[in-house]
Amino acid sequence: MQNNPLPAISRDELDPAHTVVVATGNLHKLTEIETILSRVLPQTRFVALSQLGDFPEPIENGDSFSANALIKAQDAFERTGFMAVADDSGLVVDALGGAPGIHSARWAGEHGNDSANNEKLMRELADVADDKRTARFHSTVVFVRGIGDVVEGNGDCEGMIGRVPRGSHGFGYDPLFLPNDTPGKTMAELMPDEKNAISHRFHALTDLARRLSWKEA
Repeated sequence: MQNNPLPAISRDELDPAHTVVVATGNLHKLTEIETILSRVLPQTRFVALSQLGDFPEPIENGDSFSANALIKAQDAFERTGFMAVADDSGLVVDALGGAPGIHSARWAGEHGNDSANNEKLMRELADVADDKRTARFHSTVVFVRGIGDVVEGNGDCEGMIGRVPRGSHGFGYDPLFLPNDTPGKTMAELMPDEKNAISHRFHALTDLARRLSWKEA
C-alpha cells in the first residue's frame, strides 16, 4: 500500500461512529470511494488504512472477487475497529472461461507486471475471432459496518479485447480493453474522468450506495 503516500492520521481524532477506513493507500481510490459513498453516508470521514499505520497486506486466498474483497475489508475492520470498505476487481474474458479473473494482477506470474500480463492475454487470444473476444472488468466492493453486518455491491464494465495495446492512460489491461460505452477507444485512451464514469468500480460503488441507502431506510 505504498502508492500515492497519504499523511498519517491519529486515531484519537476520529469518531468511530462517523469514520470509514478504506483498505488502500491509493489517493485516487480513496477519493473515488468517498465521492460516491458520501452521498448516502453524510458527515462521514473516509480515511485510508495506510494513514492509520503500516499494516501487512492480508492474504487474499478467496475463490471469488467477493471473498477477497471481504478478506480485505474484514482485515481493516479488525485492525482499526472502524467501519471498513474494500474492493477486489479483475478482467473476465469469456473465451478463456473467465480467466484471468481473480488472478488478473499476477496472471503471468509476477504480481503487477502489466506488460507480461498483456502479452499473455494477446497470446491466449491470438486465434480467437473478433466477435468472440467479449470480456468485462468486474468489481466487488464490500462494506463492513460491524460484526456480521456486511453489505456488498457489484459492477461490470462490458467490452472487447483488442489485438494490439493502445493508449498511455490507466494501467493493467486497460490498453487492450475496448469498453462498449466508448466505441473505438481502449480504456487506456480515455481521460480519467471518462474512465471513472463507466468503470466497473464506479458501477460497484453505485450499487453499494444503493444497497446502503436501502438498509438505512
